[in-house]
Amino acid sequence: MAVRPRVPEELRTRVFRGSTAVQRGLLTPDELRGPAWTAVFRDVYVAADQPVTHALRARAAAGVLRPGAVVIGRSAAVLWGVDLAAAQDDVELALPPGAHPMRMPGVRARRVLLDPRHVCTRRGVLVTDPDTTAVAVAGTLPLDAAVVAVDQLTSRGPADLSRVRALAEVGTGRGCRRARLACSLADGKAESPQETRIRLLLLRSGLPAPIAQFEVPRAGRRPLRLDFAWPAHRLALEYDGQWHGGPGQLGKDRRRWNELGDAGWRIVFATAVDVHRPTELIARLGALLLP
Repeated sequence: MAVRPRVPEELRTRVFRGSTAVQRGLLTPDELRGPAWTAVFRDVYVAADQPVTHALRARAAAGVLRPGAVVIGRSAAVLWGVDLAAAQDDVELALPPGAHPMRMPGVRARRVLLDPRHVCTRRGVLVTDPDTTAVAVAGTLPLDAAVVAVDQLTSRGPADLSRVRALAEVGTGRGCRRARLACSLADGKAESPQETRIRLLLLRSGLPAPIAQFEVPRAGRRPLRLDFAWPAHRLALEYDGQWHGGPGQLGKDRRRWNELGDAGWRIVFATAVDVHRPTELIARLGALLLP
């Protein structure tokens, strides 16, 4: 009969140094190499039943591997709830100027002087605050991806767009111009990355600019929210994403579309294909908007 691996209760949900656990007698070296544990980094482990996400790896890097380091960039965005890094992407860390360099597979650490006013604690580790994180990622990503990131951090995330723009305006160094442009293009309203990409397509199309997240009032009921609208034309553009296929969603959408139609609105739908091949979508909108 197979022996069930021993999992000490105090290590069950923690990220820990294997050498410390062995030194304290919590595990033997053979147990540490067994199936009950997953190596996150060299000498850093977690119980095998814990998903090794980027957030967990960021906490392991800044909380166990290099205590006192600050999680920055896309890794910081993940800790603030915006998935800009995949599970196995390098964790981005900032070390104080003059600190001993850190070379570890899976970690990208650099020495940088951070303003302590823009560093806080999140999920048990030091991390740049949401506004600073938004500006940082905006300066390192391609422009459209940068606008998407800023929108995600400011729409449903914890960053504030006015503060983000103010930080970007005074920023210096590598990527500062791109950060300023990306923050100026963000509107903090998009409910998905694809909505941001569609809005950028519309801004570059030469068509009249729509109003994002426009609300159509209804007597005694909550207003109907549209992804994009040209109210003077009674024209709406809706992004048809995967969420529309959720249980009961199709029926709700049809009732909503019927109400809009009864109120004289025309609805054009955009899909992920239109984001990559927008010619037909722009032409159709142009036929409805331009004389």
